[in-house]
Amino acid sequence: MHSLNPSLTRFPRTTRRPRGGWLAEWAPRLAGAFLSLVTAAAALGQAPDAWAEARANGQRSEEMFHRARRMLHGWLPYADKETLLLPDRLPGVQRGQPTPVYTPHNSGADNYPFLILTSYLTDRPLYGGRMLEMLRNEIRYTNVGGGAIPGNFDFLSRELGPPSFFGAGEYAKDGLIAVTELLGRTPWYWRMLDMMEDFRRRAPVKTRFGNLPDTGAELNGDVLQTLARLIPMTGDAALLRWAGQIADAYVEEILPANHWLPGYRWDFDKKTDTGYTRLRDHGNEMIVGLTLLYAVERERGLPGAARYEPAVRRMLDRVLESANPDGMLFNVVENATLKPKDGKLSDNWGYVYGAIYTFYQLTGEVKYRDAVRKVLRNLPKYRNWDWENGGMDGYADSIESAIYLVNREPAPEALGWIESEMKVLTAYQREDGTVERWYGDGNFNRTLLLYALMKTQGCHLNPWEPGVELGAARRGGSLYLTLRSPRAWKGSLCFDSARHRRLFGYRANYVRLNEWPEWFTVDENTLYRLEDPDAKRVEIRLGSELIRGYELAAAAGGERRLLVSRYRP
Repeated sequence: MHSLNPSLTRFPRTTRRPRGGWLAEWAPRLAGAFLSLVTAAAALGQAPDAWAEARANGQRSEEMFHRARRMLHGWLPYADKETLLLPDRLPGVQRGQPTPVYTPHNSGADNYPFLILTSYLTDRPLYGGRMLEMLRNEIRYTNVGGGAIPGNFDFLSRELGPPSFFGAGEYAKDGLIAVTELLGRTPWYWRMLDMMEDFRRRAPVKTRFGNLPDTGAELNGDVLQTLARLIPMTGDAALLRWAGQIADAYVEEILPANHWLPGYRWDFDKKTDTGYTRLRDHGNEMIVGLTLLYAVERERGLPGAARYEPAVRRMLDRVLESANPDGMLFNVVENATLKPKDGKLSDNWGYVYGAIYTFYQLTGEVKYRDAVRKVLRNLPKYRNWDWENGGMDGYADSIESAIYLVNREPAPEALGWIESEMKVLTAYQREDGTVERWYGDGNFNRTLLLYALMKTQGCHLNPWEPGVELGAARRGGSLYLTLRSPRAWKGSLCFDSARHRRLFGYRANYVRLNEWPEWFTVDENTLYRLEDPDAKRVEIRLGSELIRGYELAAAAGGERRLLVSRYRP
């Protein structure tokens, strides 16, 4: 185990003053103070009034949806006029130089998908219009040589680069998986499926296990994470065989030679690696992918599960052994000694702990659950932490990490930490809606949407409008919902479903990178009781009706309350 003094790498809080005068500065602080009281009361076992909690959550969700929509509309004016595709970086960028180029592994993977999801939740006409037109053009202008593998498109020369297998893997794993996890079999799902099928046919690395996507843990892990969704969705035996080839290469050759860590880039001829493993992105993808593939194999009683389980266990044990005393993971460790390369902590710690929790879900071995609980309890030590040299993306990824895990293990310490760090993250947003003006701005929106859906317990409005506040609070099996609007509003209140089961066919809701956690879900064939306590009215609805959307209206300046629970005759 390795120690690191938390006081050495803190990042000073921003002193950026909110625009809009006294109200703009103090209203969020007062709301934050109330939320802190809610969190503190929960930690003491004193549940606050459910309606008040829902109302406060509505204020927070509205702010996040509003900010995400501003970011969306801040980026769109910079799209290429012909293709509507977005460049990787804008003028005034804080990381790198402005680039008049679209790349599938940057703009496609990290920005465009979260603009799709932002438009779906906050601007439905834009979702069905321009976002879909961008997909048409992405296929039209970036597919190379008649296949489904994209290339980089230069806006100045109008030239298309060679097929980018890395671009296909990143675009699928970081982008199209995220869209599919929330929205299901949309046109973006079919784009992902065709890319992976084409990638399988053209996989470039020849080994004794079969053709692999790459020699590195990042791209191989990207593909495994994608296949772990597509295999149960499609039942495609060819995709399952390809996933097995990738997994076998690691289980039978790479992990044993790398002290049971996936390493960074394996030389299949010399049987050597670089000597270290990245536990942050650009390396931890294989840890996540291999664990999730093991889940797919085990659930279906496939023969690979028995071979993968001991290898996955040893890999995860080595990861846990490398952690600091609080359970935090380092960016890079030596395979042999587990010594940190530079002492910096990974902002993607929750991605790996998600795999650890998934292993607990599969095996029931409580030490893996305890490891997750430990790191969540220690999060208050890492308030205002400098995850990525002062950049926004480190906060976005670290908060994302925590949200995945508190969905399964709602530690009060972690819930309070999420509240404090969201204030740090949102302070990065500029007046025009953009954040740092590189493709990572999409990750800003991703985390805002994750947080907002936590505050609505997975519900959303169609249409959403600025100023409309939807908030939710759970008490046992009941959901307390409040809807407030400064103007008369009418639309649909849409509930979430058990997507892990209905969409992917998983028996358990495994922690999955680029998922959208399920909070309050309704079953399609179950009846629910909806009580309006103010109008003294009760209605009975099927879960399938609630998923499609429950018609609702709110008067200007008024509040609607709704108590939802399973119907019991």
